[in-house]
Amino acid sequence: MSADQEAQEDELLALASIYDEEEFRRAESGKEGEIHLCLELPPSFKLLVKGQNSTEHNVSFLPPLVLSFEFPADYPSASAPVFTVSSKWLTRVQITALCRRLDELWEENQGNVVLFTWMQFLKEETLDFLGIQSPLEIQSIESPPQCESGPKQAVDLSGEKSKDLDPRAVQEVDARTDILTQLLDFDEAQQQKVFDGKVFCCGICYSEKLGSDSLLFKECQHVYCKACMKEYFQIQIRDGKVQCLNCPEPKCMSMATPSQVKLLVGEDEFARYDRLLLQSSLDLMADVVYCPRMSCCMAVMVEPDSTMGICPACRYAFCTLCKRSYHGLSHCIATADELRSLRDEYMSVSEEGKKFLEKRFGRRVIQKAVEESFSTDWLKDNCKQCPCCGTNIQKVHGCNKMTCSSCQKYFCWICLGALSRVNPYSHFNNPNSPCYNQLFQGVQMDEEEGFGSDEDN
Repeated sequence: MSADQEAQEDELLALASIYDEEEFRRAESGKEGEIHLCLELPPSFKLLVKGQNSTEHNVSFLPPLVLSFEFPADYPSASAPVFTVSSKWLTRVQITALCRRLDELWEENQGNVVLFTWMQFLKEETLDFLGIQSPLEIQSIESPPQCESGPKQAVDLSGEKSKDLDPRAVQEVDARTDILTQLLDFDEAQQQKVFDGKVFCCGICYSEKLGSDSLLFKECQHVYCKACMKEYFQIQIRDGKVQCLNCPEPKCMSMATPSQVKLLVGEDEFARYDRLLLQSSLDLMADVVYCPRMSCCMAVMVEPDSTMGICPACRYAFCTLCKRSYHGLSHCIATADELRSLRDEYMSVSEEGKKFLEKRFGRRVIQKAVEESFSTDWLKDNCKQCPCCGTNIQKVHGCNKMTCSSCQKYFCWICLGALSRVNPYSHFNNPNSPCYNQLFQGVQMDEEEGFGSDEDN
């Protein structure tokens, strides 16, 4: 084995012992490989996307720079490694500057292995060398450049012509790629990786768990173990409270994301959660009603100022106000239960609400409901029903032994119990009776007025 081959092998073994497989990947041939270098970003580093609506995003990680290399036979004694540098978020102009700096480092260290020196530079000095500070502006190009007729030079995303760029500088994203989404997805994945390796104390069971066994609410950063949160989510979903899957910390309103819920609960429970969440969202939409057929219940979109809904599933045409078959311009027919509550609703709403109810049911129906409701209230306050036939009886004067004017049966005004036809007063004379000695209970008699007969009641 030559001195160059020995130096190459020693360098690759040293790098393999320092970096894990995600950072350093060696090819089977032993003469080439890839090095993935994640830069250390300063705290509160931001991405700035300019456009019609400029936005800023906090990130802790950016996709790595990739240094691909191949050793020539006379490395390191005479030749430098053949390499390319690629990135998702740097422009080719910036990557070109890095390539030229790597060439300078080789010139300074010619005759010695140089990969570790290159890696340290790219990992620790790239931001300062390129003058990159927060916020980092991301180029947002909605459509690729239009090609005009005639020979033209290739243009980089940064606007530089290819003759000024190093062919070893590779930009991994083309003009049609949503680079911001890729950067944010990578940052989220790396933050989850860091979280998984840390130890946290669950705020419910107070046991220490790895982040991989814990759930983080992103808005508030509160952490609970997955076992506790799984049981909590299952109870809420079972009770139909899908809008209440928030952080268990008192007064904290951070909500669990659907992906977090799906991670913990079973397929059937998540399907119920997903269905109820959609239904609750539709319930908040003014132009959405549900098909009144119990076998269907499909969501139906309603045109503005229209009272007709047509179910897209079963084709049932119905009135969106009363939920019965569509009746055109005719008023809705109020049921007995609706009439009982219609008066209270009519008396409590605004003038605009009164007009809506009159338009829906008709003024005559509203008037009837109001009159009947007042009559019902008066009967409820001033009368009692005969226990035998149910006729409303008003007691004007006399004792508590009553005679129904409809069925002529005797009954007690106090307990509404039926009385004996032979001896009705025994109910008031029997010590075991609940109304014992209360024949004249609550009766106000004038001095000149006698007891009166039974028939006066």
